[in-house]
This record gives sequence, structure tokens and C-alpha cells, in this order.
Amino acid sequence: MRAAPRVASDSPSDSAPAGAHVSNGAGPKAHARLVRSVDFERVLRARPCALSAHFAVHHVAKRPEASHWALSAARRTELSTGVRPKMVRSVDDLTLTSRLNALRLASEFPPGAWLGCVVPKRHARRAVTRALLKRQIHSAAAAAALSPGLWVVRLRAGFDRTAFPSAASAALARAVRGELDVLLAQGARANPATRLTTA
Repeated sequence: MRAAPRVASDSPSDSAPAGAHVSNGAGPKAHARLVRSVDFERVLRARPCALSAHFAVHHVAKRPEASHWALSAARRTELSTGVRPKMVRSVDDLTLTSRLNALRLASEFPPGAWLGCVVPKRHARRAVTRALLKRQIHSAAAAAALSPGLWVVRLRAGFDRTAFPSAASAALARAVRGELDVLLAQGARANPATRLTTA
């Protein structure tokens, strides 16, 4: 009996490299998504630029970390014997390499807003609630005028279960979206567009 053909997955992790923006078919987005822990750590080290009753917004005017290029290049140049030939590179070669790396950076991590969200289980125990919060975060960020750089929206307090007994209700979605709209507008005003750095 022949096995059924494998169906392509819609999961971003199956086909997209880390740090890449993947569309879910809902139309163009105003931001790309942060997915690498190193980028989250860089942003969360910064003090919040805006706070609300339940959320905090962090921002740094940088592009996603690109140090993995050096690691992948080193793996490609390693020989199976473990012996690496000695090579003397000219200044012109080094300049060309720097330019190629800059072009690669610009193509893989274009200027713009990159967004990640942190929704801890201790503040939203039910998975359906966490999914609702993440959807509202990305939807509100797509409608906000975020300046270029890395952004992280962090849930810092849970919503009252007595006021919102349902795990994912329209009332909860409206309350979350209203709070996020105000919060992200404050964050955008606190962080006017600045020139991106790659460090």
C-alpha cells in the first residue's frame, strides 16, 4: 500500500530561515517578525519605551543580529580532514568581502520595523488566550506607524479572569486591541525614525 503524498506545511519554521518574514496570506504587513532568541535578548535589555496596564514595549534602532553568517561561512570553508590551508588575503579582497556582507545584510534584513511578542504562560495560562494576544499584537503593530528597528511587545500582567471569563472572547479582543493601539502610538512617538545600525 502506497503512503499518502506528503502535504506541504504552512508552518514558517518548515521553510523559512530564522529571522525571515513570512506572510500568512492575510496581506502585506508593516513589519517583519523576530524569531531568534538573540534578537529578543538585545531588545529586552533596553528599558521599556511605553507601558500600559498589561503590556510593555521595548525598542532598539538596530537590525536583527547577523553573526550567524560568519559561522556558516566558516563551516563552508572547513575541509573534511580538518586541515585548513593558509591563505593570504589582499586588502582588495577584504574590501570586497565587506561590501558583499553589507549587500547580504541589506537583502536579508531590509530596513524597517521587526516585531516580536513575549506572552508568558504565568500571565496567560490558556493557549487560546495566548494565541489571541499574539494575533492582536501583530495586528495592532501592522496598523501603527512604528519607526525602523527591533520591537518587542511583552505581556507583563494578566487580564482579570472575572472580567473576561472566556478564554478568547470578542470583548477580550477589543480590550486588548484598544490598549495596544494606545500603547504602540506612545512607543512610536517616543522613538522617532532613526538611522539603523548593524551592531
